[in-house]
Order: sequence, then C-alpha cells, then structure tokens
Amino acid sequence: MTRRTSIILAFLCLLLPPTFLLGQFWLFTTRPIAPPTTVRLSIPPGMSITQTAILLEKNGIITSANNFRFLSRFKKGEGAIKIGIYDFSRAATPGEILRRLLAGDIVLRRITIPEGFALKEIAARLENLGYGPAHEFLRLSRDPEFLKSLDLPGPSLEGYLFPETYFAAIDATPRQLLQMMVREFRKRLSDELIAAAKEQGLTLPQLVTLASIVQKEARKIEEMPTIASVFHNRLRIRMPLQADPTVTYGTNHSNGSISKADLQRRTPYNTYKIEALPPGPIASPGADALRATAYPAQTNYLYFVAKGDGSHVFSADLKSHNDAVRSYRLRQRSSAR
Repeated sequence: MTRRTSIILAFLCLLLPPTFLLGQFWLFTTRPIAPPTTVRLSIPPGMSITQTAILLEKNGIITSANNFRFLSRFKKGEGAIKIGIYDFSRAATPGEILRRLLAGDIVLRRITIPEGFALKEIAARLENLGYGPAHEFLRLSRDPEFLKSLDLPGPSLEGYLFPETYFAAIDATPRQLLQMMVREFRKRLSDELIAAAKEQGLTLPQLVTLASIVQKEARKIEEMPTIASVFHNRLRIRMPLQADPTVTYGTNHSNGSISKADLQRRTPYNTYKIEALPPGPIASPGADALRATAYPAQTNYLYFVAKGDGSHVFSADLKSHNDAVRSYRLRQRSSAR
C-alpha cells in the first residue's frame, strides 16, 4: 500500500464517524414520530432544554434527547420554550415539536361567560371547568391587594369581568383568569365611551353599575338604549329606579325570586327604596349594554313593562304605564287558560 493510499484511507476513517453522526442527525430531524397514544406533558417553570428533551424521549415523542438538544441550539434566536401543558398525538418531526414548544402551542380550554352573569355565576362556571373552587375566585375577587394591582374601583370585581368567549390554558390559575377578563374589559372600554358616560354624569363605576342593570332588564339589544333612557330620566329627577334585578341581587336568594317583603326591606340594592344607583354593579354588562348606557336614547319615558315576548311597552306617565300593566296581566290570564 502506497503512502498516498494510506493517507487517503486514514482521512476517510476520520470522516466516517462525523459522517455517520450527521446521517443519524439528518434521519432524526426528517423522520416523523407518532406516540402510541395521546401524550399530555407539563413543562413547568424552570425546566431546562436538557430536562425537556429527556421528558420527550421518555414519552416516545422523540427518539434522541441529545439530538433534540443539538437541534435546539439552532433555534435559540426564536426564544425560549414556553411553559404549559402540551398534547402530542399526531406524527411530527423533532423540528415541528420544537416549533410548538417555542410558540407555546399549549392545550387551551374554551371558557364562555354570558352577558349578565354575576360574580358568583362566573366563579361557579370556572369551578365546573376544573379551574379550582369557586370560593377561591370569590376570595380573590374581593382581595384589596389584588384589586389594587388591577387599578379598579370598588370592593370587588363584580361587573368588571367582561362577558366573552375565552381560550385559556387548562392549568391557568384563578389569578390569571381574572386578570385576563379584566384586561378584556379595559380593551372594550374605549376613551370615547368613558367620555360619553361622563357627559351623562356617570363615573366609571356608575357607568358599569347602570349598564349591569340595563343588561339584566333588557331581552332585546335594540331596546337597550331606550331602557337606559328610562333609568337616566329617573335618576335625573331622583325617582327610584325600581329595578327588580337589583332587589334580587341584594336579597341573595338562590332561586332569583323576590317577595313583597323583599321589596319593602331597605337594603343598599333595593332600588324601590333608594333614589339613586345601588353601590355597585349587579352583573357583568356586555358591550351593547355599556354603549347603550353611555349613549341612551333621547326619550321622556319613565316606565316600561314586559309584553311577554321579550320586548317592552314604554310610557311617559303613570296612567299609560298602568294601562300597559293591565294589558300585560290580561294577556297572561288569557294564555293561562
């Protein structure tokens, strides 16, 4: 064997290991792997890329923790792996897995908070979705330090948890969920809306309080500005609002009913007895109720009564209102026969 041949063979021997490793790495990065079943993994705060890679390999999501660590070095400029809970079910390459981890493609849960839900109802719904006990949401919603951190007026978050459909991490904490809903409230409350409410003589807490009453009274969105006008007109002449939903809120009856005794009992929320707004919101108003309260219809109405189909009859004087009430009761008797 000539000297030249020996040098070539030696050079090839030196190239063989890195070539083999590069080939293995290429196969690792290009071959999709599918776990046998859906695997749910939690990436907690502080978990390193090495620990993450070992966890992925152990659960059959990748074939080599070392190769995954090497791959992650090329993606350092895209940020860090996001904490949270991930589901792995379909076949994916290690590069696709890494992109999911860097993007924070965590498991999300749909949370729908209807318009007009009170704080207790929101807490109960979050508990039913598995986010922790309702009493913890209620405690946090009344915690002075937490309220201070959110820069919100009032003794609780009642009215300030915006009704919307959210998508939240399945391991989100009560604090994170409440912060998310307050952020949405602030996003929906434009400077223009606050200015319009101010022209109506309403502070932010008063706007939310009156809008929550409009929300509970109205069944049709198109009637909200007219219902708001009734309450504005009553407040202007210091006439009690006489809104049943506020009485219900003040009595705290679980079935939502009110009695004659409830109407006679003087509480801060009995708007049959007080000639002003109650001390705070009674529910979470939606965007339509907030806007209707800031931009009420221009009417002289002081009364309204349900027609039975979700709409109302509006009146400017007591006689017309009493006539409308009688007509409603007659319709009720006729339909009961």
